[in-house]
Amino acid sequence: MSGRKTIENQILRTLLRIFVTLSVLFMGTLAFLYLYTRHGQDFLLPDFSGLSVEEAEEMARPMGLKLEVTDSLYMPALPKGAIFRQFPHAGQHVKKNRRVELTVNSIIPRQVAMPSLVGFSLRQAKAELASHGLALGHLSYVPDMATNNVLAQRHNGRPIPPGTFIEILSSIDLELGLAPGHELAYIPMLKGKNLEAAKDIISDHSLNTGSIYYDSSVLTAADTLAARIYRQNPPFSSSPQWPLGTTVHLYLTINPSLLAPEELPIEEENAGDE
Repeated sequence: MSGRKTIENQILRTLLRIFVTLSVLFMGTLAFLYLYTRHGQDFLLPDFSGLSVEEAEEMARPMGLKLEVTDSLYMPALPKGAIFRQFPHAGQHVKKNRRVELTVNSIIPRQVAMPSLVGFSLRQAKAELASHGLALGHLSYVPDMATNNVLAQRHNGRPIPPGTFIEILSSIDLELGLAPGHELAYIPMLKGKNLEAAKDIISDHSLNTGSIYYDSSVLTAADTLAARIYRQNPPFSSSPQWPLGTTVHLYLTINPSLLAPEELPIEEENAGDE
């Protein structure tokens, strides 16, 4: 009888040891996962846009973030070497040791050769500039037998010969012909467009982009890229009443209430019925 009890006690002790061992393993696993994931220790990722990499690293160091430059582009509106894109995006919840990928503005922009545009139409000249990584600048008009025929090309106010090497995305001003009877243009509707789309539409209508204003809702470089036009001056006009080369000033925002659709002017509605 005592032998049977001894066996039963051994079985109970074995089962107890197994239970204790499994409990310790279970609690240890939970503790490991807690420490590994740093449960409850996440924080909001700051916005590094507009900072240099050195400034961003100084900000990120106390947070334990790992910054890595993964790409560079050239954006002339931003300081050279400035951060203008990050992933994850600012405001997301992250934990210590999170890797943050940065895109910075190139310090040394690439050089490209200036093409020959004289004799091209405005539309052809725009396409040629884009294919060389150059931007269309100011349009000026002088009397000529053909409207929008390129008569001269300039950079920083001076004639620029074909083959001259200049920084990519440089603006090239064009002197264009203006035939009698073709002096007027209409002002397109630009509300809701981003800046690049608006500038493209403006030049397609033989007009110039003027001053660019951002309202108080635009705070960061990312906001600047996301901003849309909510006002323009001169306003939309469907009838040709403005001289070619007129300057159009643009006002941008990311405030949805300012971008809400509005009733079109009667003249645009009538134009659509024709």
